Amino acid sequence: MTTDDIQILRFAPRHAEAWRTLNEAWIERYFAVEPKDRATLDDPEGKVIDKGGLIFIAERRGEPVGCVALLKMEDGGYELAKMAVADHAKGSGIGRKLIDTCIEAAREAGVHRIYLESNSALTPALTLYRSAGFVDLPPAPTPYARCDVWMELRL
Repeated sequence: MTTDDIQILRFAPRHAEAWRTLNEAWIERYFAVEPKDRATLDDPEGKVIDKGGLIFIAERRGEPVGCVALLKMEDGGYELAKMAVADHAKGSGIGRKLIDTCIEAAREAGVHRIYLESNSALTPALTLYRSAGFVDLPPAPTPYARCDVWMELRL
């Protein structure tokens, strides 16, 4: 699979099941689904889009194979969250396309930074974030028990 056959789309209601299952797969593999996860996965429109955020879905020939959200932050920035790529599609550049789409959308919106929280066990994700220009930050308050990495990209 190449990224040539991947389309990055804005979230539509038909993507709700894929949004939930793609994210549950990676969270349950490494951690546990936490209450904040459940709220966002069960109500992407109410918890993300209606609050000024964006969700992007990567599709390959109509099949959702990846997703990511940009959550609107109180400081005017976005938080990159809930990024997932289906196991069978990993290593094909989908994560890079999703990150690039988020950066472009943030710039178009005039946002000054993209913030994210992650975990040190997610080496491929951290490598991708750093290659896109994200830098490490000191620890910050977080609702997630699994979070031990904080990063941002200044735009």
